[in-house]
This record gives sequence, C-alpha cells and structure tokens, in this order.
Amino acid sequence: MDAAAPRLHLASRSPRRAELLEQIGVRFTRLDAEVDETVRPGEAPGDYVRRVTGDKGRAGWTQVAARADALVLAADTAVVVDACILGKPRDRADALEMMELLSGREHRVLTAVALVGAAGESLRLSETRVRFRQVAPAEAARYWATGEPRDKAGGYAIQGLGAVFVAAIAGSYSGVMGLPLFETATLLAEAGIPVLGALPPGQD
Repeated sequence: MDAAAPRLHLASRSPRRAELLEQIGVRFTRLDAEVDETVRPGEAPGDYVRRVTGDKGRAGWTQVAARADALVLAADTAVVVDACILGKPRDRADALEMMELLSGREHRVLTAVALVGAAGESLRLSETRVRFRQVAPAEAARYWATGEPRDKAGGYAIQGLGAVFVAAIAGSYSGVMGLPLFETATLLAEAGIPVLGALPPGQD
C-alpha cells in the first residue's frame, strides 16, 4: 500500500469478504469486531443491516483509533422474505424451514457496507433480488448435509452449491456474497484507498 494512503482494516471474520477485497486488489488487515446482531422489535430490515454494520465499524475503530490514518471497513447482510429477516440457521430444522420459505419465489438480500475513520463514517446499502426455483424437501435435506448452509445468512451460499437453486438475480452478485464491490470500491476511492492494485511505474 502507498505509504501516504490510509491503513485499511476489515472488521469481519468472513473469508468471503476477505476474498472479495483481495479480488479487487485492496490490501488490508483483519479485525474481530463482536456486536449484538439481535433484531430489535419492529426494526425494518434496511435499518437493521445499517445499524449492525455501523456498530461493527465503530467496534473495529476502537481497536485502531490510536493511528490517525486508520480506516475500518465493515459489512452486514440480511436475507429478507416479505418483512422477515432470515439469519444463520440454528439447526437442521431451521435451515429446512428457511429453504421452504425461499423455494419458488423471490427474496431480497440487503448488504450494508460502512467505512469508519477519524473523520466519521460513510455507509452504502446494496439491495439485490434473488429468485429461487422450486426446491424439493429432499434436495433441501441433502443441501443441509453438505454443511454449506450452517453459517450463511438465509441458509445458502450463492457462490457455492446453493447456486443450483438460483433461477434469477437482479442486483449485486457480490452483495449476495456479503460485500457489494461497487459500493465498497466507491467508499474506498472517496477515502483515497486504491483499488485494482498498484499501477505499474509511469502509469499513475
């Protein structure tokens, strides 16, 4: 990273978010920022992901605030059916119930991304619509047995085996994975953090 550029920290344990940042040539270090992700009574899905994302960013910022140029990137994702937020499945029965809700219909995936630093915080929200084909109960059971749904919001991974259920998508594929790259790159560019890696000498 350019010595003059702010130092970026990713407040997430998600390997997918780390892989997406690496994909666009961004250098960063990892932070573990634990926050309360419980949905509050009457809280709208968009408000929920914005709140949790901001909380993660600020929790990470407290760990690096001694360095004036440090910046913290945080994100949170919610899978939404009607007004119901589907988190990570608690167990097999919960995962199969989620798949039944998603089967043969459209749902929304909301991912908020925030950048927090000494100058304050900026946040963007990505909304993607995903339509599933009909999923038979036996298929849902076999999918659970693979282990993939266990730590995924909504109980599926679009970048993994769960892709076989996706009939259509309108919006950000990377947002469904957990880090919308258009919004993320916009925030980073505004903060002076280069994306797409360093340019070769003489091409800056």
